[in-house]
Amino acid sequence: MPEFIRARSAEQKEQRMDEVKQAAARLFSTHPYHEITLTTIADELSWSRANLYKYARTKEEIFLSLAEDARDAYYEALLEAFPGDAPVSPGVAAASWAAIVERNTGWFRLLDLLFNIIEANVAVEKLVHFKRGYYGMLPELQASLSVSLGVTPERVEPLMNTVSYQAVGLVNNVCNTPQVHAAMREMGFEPRPTDVRGEMEAFVALLLEHERGWRRGVEVRGADGAGWPVRG
Repeated sequence: MPEFIRARSAEQKEQRMDEVKQAAARLFSTHPYHEITLTTIADELSWSRANLYKYARTKEEIFLSLAEDARDAYYEALLEAFPGDAPVSPGVAAASWAAIVERNTGWFRLLDLLFNIIEANVAVEKLVHFKRGYYGMLPELQASLSVSLGVTPERVEPLMNTVSYQAVGLVNNVCNTPQVHAAMREMGFEPRPTDVRGEMEAFVALLLEHERGWRRGVEVRGADGAGWPVRG
């Protein structure tokens, strides 16, 4: 085992943590989450588990940090694609958003675990830092996406959530475990590949058409109108 040299400066500590995250990401690309432990991460690094403890106390802390990086990359891609300088047609927006989902499948694999597993097993201060990152980006996302997508700013977050829930289902269907595939074959069913990008493009186009029609209906009917707004 190579000699472990403990980080002394803040920069060195950040570099060590990057090494930890890279090791966890490599394992996550080939192993289901439940098979990854602090021991397997330490082994991947050729560190002792005691040395790994100097940088992370639980594997959930490591995966929360991975999720933060993946989340920020996904939202930055949305801001780049939809800068808010002009409206974009639903078809073009759907194609762009679907391509972003396809490039960021790692985020949606982590999102599937985030709320009930990762966030439930980290210290509050770690979770506060993670949540602040999201809420810090949200105003810019609302301002830019509302113009590009033709929706009101308050509808941006529900729209992003809906897209994310669909992406989680599609991405994690693609990432079904070998046990799932074996069970399906045992029953005589061959697992079918899922076209994440194509399915997401169709879903986002439909969603944006609905959002724009819903908004037109509200504007025609008035905010105080009773019942469901008339589609424009």
